[in-house]
Amino acid sequence: MSGRAPLPRSFYLQDTLEVARSLIGKLLVHRVGESYLSGFIVETEAYVGPDDRASHASRGLTKRTAPMFGPPGHAYIYLIYGMYYCFNVVTERENYPAAVLIRALEPFEGIELMLERRKVKSRREIANGPGKLTLALGITREMNGWDLCTSDLWIEEGRSPEKIGQGTRIGVHYAGEWKEKPWRFFEVGSEYLSR
Repeated sequence: MSGRAPLPRSFYLQDTLEVARSLIGKLLVHRVGESYLSGFIVETEAYVGPDDRASHASRGLTKRTAPMFGPPGHAYIYLIYGMYYCFNVVTERENYPAAVLIRALEPFEGIELMLERRKVKSRREIANGPGKLTLALGITREMNGWDLCTSDLWIEEGRSPEKIGQGTRIGVHYAGEWKEKPWRFFEVGSEYLSR
């Protein structure tokens, strides 16, 4: 990995809320041949355990949710609205379904290619949403289940954000009282947030 080091498995084995907060400022990287596409994580959402009504895992173990029940430090990627992929990192112990959705990135490497892929002119619009960032970085469902500690898709140390904010998750109105959980984390003042 030419001097670049993915976060260790132990990072993902922590409490999901801790992982979601700690991911702010880390660098998400996809290596394509000799090139790197990357961005600093500026927004995340935690989904915790089988009782979390906002989580896919609340419906139990299915073919779709299997990666969430697997070992920590793997990718959980799914399709929404029939057209956008969402990228999550699996957390905590095996057989306990928990993951963190990466909601937004501040582009860092490979910006020209990302602008081209997204068909936008502004850096700000490249990855300011979960479906946008996967398109920009070329993350597809074929990468579902990939090991983020050993594959060409990983998260590494980045920078320390000045201030991390916390709020309710977005787009989970169906989840009853669970929609009120303050399980979204973001870099305060970032212009790259999803909303």
